[in-house]
Amino acid sequence: MESTGVNWVLAVLAGALLWSTSGSAAPMECHFDSRALCEFEGRHYSLGETWMDNACMQCTCLHPVGVGCCETVHRPVDFPAWCEVRVEPVSCRVSLVQTADRRLPCSPGEDNQDPSHGSLKLQQQLEG
Repeated sequence: MESTGVNWVLAVLAGALLWSTSGSAAPMECHFDSRALCEFEGRHYSLGETWMDNACMQCTCLHPVGVGCCETVHRPVDFPAWCEVRVEPVSCRVSLVQTADRRLPCSPGEDNQDPSHGSLKLQQQLEG
């Protein structure tokens, strides 16, 4: 590939990385894989084409130099240790859930506390 073509591809990737990480939210992660093929779920992509993978990453074919992928969701960064971020694969919806029971939502900022410390008190309230 000519050096002009490589420079153009790298400039496009750099622009995509800068665009996706700007703003007031936490920076979104991007990565580049020089060994990756422009293929996802059996479909082949050409230079400049994009697709969404199962991890909510938007990937761009930079053939023949590789594939660049960037997150498409903003993940919360400030939440209690007893919570974790859950990203639904198809909808890419982000939510906070309790680590102890991922079926239950985590609502930091309310008068919630770590459920592992309050389970005895909760049990006493239910019995009384």
